[in-house]
Amino acid sequence: MYTSGVERPSSLQRSSKMKSFITNTLSDFFFEYETPRQVLVRSRRVGVVCRLIQLGVLAYIIGWVFIYEKGYQSSDTAVGSVLTKMKGVGYTNVTGEERIWDVADYVFPVQGDSSFVVMTNYIMTKGQKIEKCSEPPNSKNRCSSDADCEGRSERTGDGHMTGKCLVNTTKMCEVLAWCPVEDDSSIPDPALLMSAENFTLFIKNTINFPAYGVMRCNLVEGIDNQYIKSCLYDPKTAPLCPIFRLGDLVQMSGFNFAAIAKVGGAIGIIIDWTCNLDHDQSDCKPIYSFHGLYGNPDEADTARASVGYNFRYAKHYMEDKQEKRTLLKVFGIRFDIIVRSVARKFDIIPTLTAIGSGVGIFGVATVVCDLILLYLLPKREFYNNMKFKVTETMEKEPLDEFKSEKEVSKKHSEEVLVHHEAPLSET
Repeated sequence: MYTSGVERPSSLQRSSKMKSFITNTLSDFFFEYETPRQVLVRSRRVGVVCRLIQLGVLAYIIGWVFIYEKGYQSSDTAVGSVLTKMKGVGYTNVTGEERIWDVADYVFPVQGDSSFVVMTNYIMTKGQKIEKCSEPPNSKNRCSSDADCEGRSERTGDGHMTGKCLVNTTKMCEVLAWCPVEDDSSIPDPALLMSAENFTLFIKNTINFPAYGVMRCNLVEGIDNQYIKSCLYDPKTAPLCPIFRLGDLVQMSGFNFAAIAKVGGAIGIIIDWTCNLDHDQSDCKPIYSFHGLYGNPDEADTARASVGYNFRYAKHYMEDKQEKRTLLKVFGIRFDIIVRSVARKFDIIPTLTAIGSGVGIFGVATVVCDLILLYLLPKREFYNNMKFKVTETMEKEPLDEFKSEKEVSKKHSEEVLVHHEAPLSET
């Protein structure tokens, strides 16, 4: 039988070649590095554009990301509580009746909350009891016959209509209500509790930044019992004093106390904790600010609806085995204490993230300059040929079994080198 002179490789040879192929592939992967080709272009216009863009990116990274936005720090918001306490005594004399008002009378709700109302004016209706009586003169329920007062309850009325018209007396509908009904057609002017201007508000605020384990109180270092007894908040001379005069609060919020005390309003007290914990914790101190929220009666638009702030409050009692009450329509200033807090501290992760994003933005300069080189300059064809290297199509030789394309390319390069050196050797 005819046999070929070339023997087929044994399984041992095939295994050796496969092992060599895998070894070479792994060696190339771990111990080789590829770098993109760079072309140095000497052009003043392109160079200036590139440097200006890079300078702008650098200014953005340093000025905005790191200095203004503190991109090298992590942040945390605080959890905390607010305690309040009012002090002051008010005096009124209405139609010869003298009355003293203390914190139990003019603060709603009870003390201690971060949102409360201080009464500055009121309309009092005493001795009300449930019976039948006439609507007040300022009511819309005027009548000329009983048909106008058929049994119903008006949303803005004072009670349930009995169906009877008091033609001979008030010419108003009769109602079953708390009588005598309230007459709020005239608001006392000036406000009855103008003395509230000298009331004082004590604020105690404690916050905790759980991510950093830092707890702070607005009674910071240097504020002791002796200081609290004599201090009064002033934005310039005593910015850390936690005791505030109501008249000063209203003035710093942009309101006129006499005007807002008459019909009421609302003021927001902002406690701002913005702390850089890369510094000492004692530098973490509150900053107070005051803002009028609504109810400014000093506005030019006197026809605006729902001016001020008011609500009704009743004190019930028993007299001669009959339930009675004293009704107060309270006009007051609502105070809302709002705590805003953020603490920052150096953290390597946001620092590296900010640097990495900045380095990525530097690529904008390369993209812009490439567009100028390839599409705008007169020599764009020349720059295009320099930037992109195009090779001739080469017929790919068949690969031997387990032979990589890199080995074939290397063999081809050696053949080309021999071809070029051969004429030199002949000479």
